[in-house]
Amino acid sequence: MKGFLGAAALITALFSCQAMASEVVTVPHGVVVTPDGGPAKRVRVIAYGDSSFRVTALPVIDLNLPASLMVTAQPSGDPEVTNAKGVVTLKLPHATAEIRLSDGNVRFRDAKGSIVLTEATRGLFIPSSGTPGYLSIDQQFNRSTDEGFFGLGQHQNRQMNYNGEDVELAQHNMDIAVPFVVSTRNYGLLWDNNGISRFGNPVPYRHVGETMLVTSGGKPGWKADYYLGERLAVSRQEKFIDYQFIKDQVNWPAAAKAQTQASPESGQNTQGVVVGKQHVVWSGDVVPDKTGIHKFRLYVSSYVKLYIDGKLVIDAWRQNWNPWFRNFDLPMTKGKKVSIRIEWEPNAGYIAFFHSNPMEAPDRHSLWMSSDTAKAIDYYFVAGENMDGVIAGYRALTGKAEMMPVWAYGFWQSRQRYETQEQLLGVVREYRKRQIPIDNIVQDWFYWPENQWGCHCFDPKRFPDPVGMVNEVHAMNARVMISVWPKFYPNTKNAQELNAKGFLYQGNLEAHEKDWVGPGYENTDYDPYAPEARQIYFRQMKEGLVDKGFDAWWMDATEPDIHSNLSIEERAERMGPTAMGPGAAFFNSFPLVHGGGVADGLRAARPDVRPFILTRSGFGGTQRTSSALWSGDVASRWSDLRDQISAGTNLSMSGIPNWTHDIGGFALEDRYTRQDPAHTAEWRELNLRWFQFGAFSPLFRSHGETPKREIFEIAANDQPMYDSMVAYDRLRYRLMPYIYTIAADTWHHDGTMMRGLVMDFPGDRKAWNIDDEYMFGPAFLVAPVTEFEARERDVYLPAGTGWYDFATGVFYKGGQVVKANAPREWMPLFVRAGSIVPTGPATQWTGEQPDGPIVLHVFTGANGSFSLYEDDGLSPGYKQGQFARVPVKWDEATATLTIGAREGSYPGMPGKRAISVRFYGPGAATVPDFGENGAISLVYKGEQLVVRRP
Repeated sequence: MKGFLGAAALITALFSCQAMASEVVTVPHGVVVTPDGGPAKRVRVIAYGDSSFRVTALPVIDLNLPASLMVTAQPSGDPEVTNAKGVVTLKLPHATAEIRLSDGNVRFRDAKGSIVLTEATRGLFIPSSGTPGYLSIDQQFNRSTDEGFFGLGQHQNRQMNYNGEDVELAQHNMDIAVPFVVSTRNYGLLWDNNGISRFGNPVPYRHVGETMLVTSGGKPGWKADYYLGERLAVSRQEKFIDYQFIKDQVNWPAAAKAQTQASPESGQNTQGVVVGKQHVVWSGDVVPDKTGIHKFRLYVSSYVKLYIDGKLVIDAWRQNWNPWFRNFDLPMTKGKKVSIRIEWEPNAGYIAFFHSNPMEAPDRHSLWMSSDTAKAIDYYFVAGENMDGVIAGYRALTGKAEMMPVWAYGFWQSRQRYETQEQLLGVVREYRKRQIPIDNIVQDWFYWPENQWGCHCFDPKRFPDPVGMVNEVHAMNARVMISVWPKFYPNTKNAQELNAKGFLYQGNLEAHEKDWVGPGYENTDYDPYAPEARQIYFRQMKEGLVDKGFDAWWMDATEPDIHSNLSIEERAERMGPTAMGPGAAFFNSFPLVHGGGVADGLRAARPDVRPFILTRSGFGGTQRTSSALWSGDVASRWSDLRDQISAGTNLSMSGIPNWTHDIGGFALEDRYTRQDPAHTAEWRELNLRWFQFGAFSPLFRSHGETPKREIFEIAANDQPMYDSMVAYDRLRYRLMPYIYTIAADTWHHDGTMMRGLVMDFPGDRKAWNIDDEYMFGPAFLVAPVTEFEARERDVYLPAGTGWYDFATGVFYKGGQVVKANAPREWMPLFVRAGSIVPTGPATQWTGEQPDGPIVLHVFTGANGSFSLYEDDGLSPGYKQGQFARVPVKWDEATATLTIGAREGSYPGMPGKRAISVRFYGPGAATVPDFGENGAISLVYKGEQLVVRRP
């Protein structure tokens, strides 16, 4: 293990030691150092603005590296450079970098001069085993740290604070890799690598059985019992539990194979679905050779139960074609056996069991980044006054978060899938008939003829008039989003045009791999790394879809998921070679370049319209591509609902603010799809709880497989559920002035909508690890209910402020856990004291009343402010200053509310507005009322108004 960073005195001594004769060359905005020793032959440190540095370390002299895909900023700033006592110092107004000449190691100070990030001993540069010409690298920082780490993209393992955790950064259907971490020490680190990377232990997990002794019945390995029905078909010893990928299925014992039938269209498992009952039981005693916390990962689909010494630890289900990890930690003592039993119903699914030995505490609690495929160690340090400032610095490097159109923040209705245009139109008509607010309807995949994936065309039997369909949706004051993939059948004209230029990946075609549609069709993806390929792709998309008037673009399977359940090595091979290099070297970056090409095309084709893209995967910089992300094909289970909270919060803290999820979960167990009356109550309650969470997510979107997800379908014959869903939908629209303001602030102030509690309460250590609550903007603390039949839940209210229960108006002091009421039809929701929350009129779509009355809800008990934002909601004019703000300020001492003079303007801005005020105080519990308050009613014409609380 590495032992560079110890006590503060040791750090100072190491950095002040006299260096031998080293070479220091000043370059624009920084320096290049040739250290006296160490693995790096060159270390370059360059300034990016007033508070960021890029650090590049190589084992060779040549510093010529490919341009970053994530970082669009250019070096800037003129640091003050000094060279004394063996250390080169680069000082910027808000950050300082120090390079030790003896070995090239770097450390950083914040604006106050405090050391916040220090490299540990640099690791070796090792030739990549699978990618010639590339290196395997790692860099550790801040050994033995107690700081909190957040960001890193979207990972559905219920991890909030990553200190002490391991995270693999590799794109997957439900996992989004963003190699940016933000610290409670108010710095960020962007690891500039496009391949598979890791946070935490740089050593990949290995099969249980490789890392520790496994025996059963006195024999080595696992006892594996394979059953067909109740009959034991095969019993044998197995060294590992490993049916992780398609290639591993050949190891299945022939005598235990079951009959299968074709998979449903939603799946991607070419093995089919098992006919009849089948299950496997693995049992064994594991004996560790180290004492400490052992980390385990069970990769699995279908039904599984895992027992430790007879205690149930995992009880899970996931659709058989979309396996994922279930993580758990286990304290173990060297030489002391632990009994493990795994019961699995395969249903042509996948399973593998992995383990990682304990690390020394200083290494376990460190910031450690590594990559399998690299040209150099290359990262960016970003300093900030707070975590918001760090995220702003990240966006300064990788691009601003583009504003979405206002309708994107309304309600989205989707289904897997509308089979005809009449089905789609019928849903919008029904919402309007029932006066349930909606802004967006979604046409999912397979609107094309069966054998024409990638044609960007419509099956004329099912969609005879797509232009008319779009026009009718628009006539009902709604928008329509359509699914478009990077996937092509080679017989389509679009594929043939791309292939003629060499812009189709060939691996999947050469393997004659077929998908799950009908009889199965050979297919592949295009290569977006070639600029011309991106141009052709968008031109084809424009001619087939954009010109028909569709409003938004659902870019599915952008990992890219060329064929599900291939091994990582096979996936990398199938997505390459790219126009820029081998697939392994660019494994994580596909969604960035693909999304960027489509966004650029949309801006050119419709220069007066803000693009909206929804993509299943993202990467560092995705926020600049007008893209929102969603959490993939998650399962419809309570545990998956719970996992969405930390997944979405950390994704948001990775600098990508627009995120959503399939309300209700995408894929369902048979007990739900067959609408078994014994399980109907649970299915409905799960959807209702998920819907409540969705109403307070950045984007509010219902989607999933059968049963149908429309409010009037899923809540049929359940009036309380129907009323609750409609009430949350209407609440979302009432809150639109607040929601659109915090959405606009993601561009104007580099804000974050869905916020980990640590962002607003960094001094409250209890808040760091809360993984089932978050802040929605500055005012609302959201506490979703994630357990069946729970009618209350514990809610931690962070210290340093007071809190109002939004349902009752009851006031609580912060710094405590309260038992919050949680009836089936209501989710616990709290408002921070000092908050000013603007609400609007009851509307059916976001643009219905642009001059509608505003009610300002002032939650007293602390000073507060809010800057109400407005623009035309549709155009990119906000970039040219076409917007208006109304500053609102509450002064607790004088009990006055100041509605300031309007700042700015935009075309079509209402000249006057009805504004009323409602005050809430700690002394009296007042339930929020969204109606206009006649007692404090004003006409706002843009001049300052002052209101004193009665």
